[in-house]
Amino acid sequence: MSVQAFPQTARLPAIHFGRGLAAKFGVVLLAIILLALFSSVEMGVFWGLGMVFGFILQRSRLCFASAFRDMFLMHEGRNMKAILAGIAVATAGFALLMQKAVPDPAAGAFPDQAHVVPTGLYLVVGGVLFGIGMVVAGGCVSGSMYRVGEGYVASAVALLGVLVGLEAAAHTWNWWFQFNISTSPIVWLPNGLGYGGALLLTGVLLLAAYLGLTWWESGRPPMIAFKKKAEDEPVTFQAKIAQSYRRIFVKGWPMLAGAVALGMLNILAFTYEHPLGVTGELATWADRGAKLMALGAPKLLGVDRLAGCNLAMDGTAPWLNHNFALDTGIIFGAFFAAVLASEFKVRFAPHPRRYVQSIGGGVLMGYGAGLAVGCTIGAFFSAIPSLGLNGWVFGLSLLAGAFAGVKIIQRIA
Repeated sequence: MSVQAFPQTARLPAIHFGRGLAAKFGVVLLAIILLALFSSVEMGVFWGLGMVFGFILQRSRLCFASAFRDMFLMHEGRNMKAILAGIAVATAGFALLMQKAVPDPAAGAFPDQAHVVPTGLYLVVGGVLFGIGMVVAGGCVSGSMYRVGEGYVASAVALLGVLVGLEAAAHTWNWWFQFNISTSPIVWLPNGLGYGGALLLTGVLLLAAYLGLTWWESGRPPMIAFKKKAEDEPVTFQAKIAQSYRRIFVKGWPMLAGAVALGMLNILAFTYEHPLGVTGELATWADRGAKLMALGAPKLLGVDRLAGCNLAMDGTAPWLNHNFALDTGIIFGAFFAAVLASEFKVRFAPHPRRYVQSIGGGVLMGYGAGLAVGCTIGAFFSAIPSLGLNGWVFGLSLLAGAFAGVKIIQRIA
C-alpha cells in the first residue's frame, strides 16, 4: 500500500484563511479576549496549558495515531521514538512530584492525582479498540482535536464519533466494573520497587522500546525521506529576530522537540493540579447531550475512586470548568498556530467514505477511551510517567489495535 492510499491531506478542497497580518492580529486578540472570559485563575491556567498543548501538536505534527500506525504501515518509528523521549522527560518530573506527595511508597498509598488505575482485561479491550479506531479515523483524540483547529472537517466528524463512543462506554461501564474492574489490582510500581527501582525499570523498558524500534526500522529504507533545507545564517539584528520568529511560529518543529515540550508541559500540569488528559471532559459533553435526548447513562459504579480521564459525570457541575478550558484550549491553540503559520484551511475530504471512516473510528476510540479511563494522553502518555503498570498494558494494547487497524485500512484502500 502506498502512502497516498490513506489520504489525510492530499487533494482536499480547501478554503484558505490567515495569510494576512490582519488575520494574525485578530487571532491573537481573540485569544486575549477568551482568556479574560474565564472566571477563575484555575480555568485561566488550564486554558493556557491547553493553548500550549495545541500549539505544540500543530507545530511539531506530533500525532500518537501516526506513531503507532507508521510502525506497521511504513516501518518508520521516528514519531514513536520522539514520544518515548517525551515520556522519559515526564517520568523524571512526575517521580519528583510523587515522591514529595508520598515519601514512603512502601506503605501502599499512591498519589491520588496520578493516572494509576486497576490493571485488568478491560484495559486490554479498551486499548485494542482505541488502537483500531485511531488508525481507521486517521488520528487519536488529541490529534483529531488539533486537526479541528487546523480546519479538518473529517477530524470534527471523528470527534462526534468519540462522543458517541464515550456515551456507549458509560452505558456498559457498570457491567465492566462488576465483571473485571472492581476485582483488578492497582499496580503502582513504587509500592513494591521504591522510586529508584520503579524509575530504573521504566527507563529499561523505554530503552528496550527504543532499541526494538531501531531494529524494526533497520534494513528497510524509509518510505518518506526527511530532508532539512539549508538556511542562510542571518547577520543583522532584525534578520536574527525574524529567523527566530519563523522557527517558532512558521516553520515546522522537529517531532522530538514537540514531544519533549509536551513532556515538560505534562510536568507543569501535574505540578499545578493533575497530569494531562482530554477524554474526561468529552465524556461530560457526551452525557449532557444524551440527557437532552433522555438517553443519559445510569449512575456509574466506582468512578469516583479512579484517577485519570474517568467517566465521572456531575450534572450540577458548571459548563465552564478547568477541563473544559483545557480541551477547548487545545483546539484554539492549534488554530492559533495554524493561522500564524498561514496554514489554516477548511479542508473537506475528497470522498464521503472518509467521513464514514472518521465517525466509525471515532466511536471505537470513544468506547475504548471510556473503558480504559483515558486515551493516548491520559492512559498512556500520563500513565507511564505516573509509574503505573496500567500505562504499559494500555500501550501494548494500542500496539495490537494499531496493527489490526492498519490491516483494515489496507483492505479499505
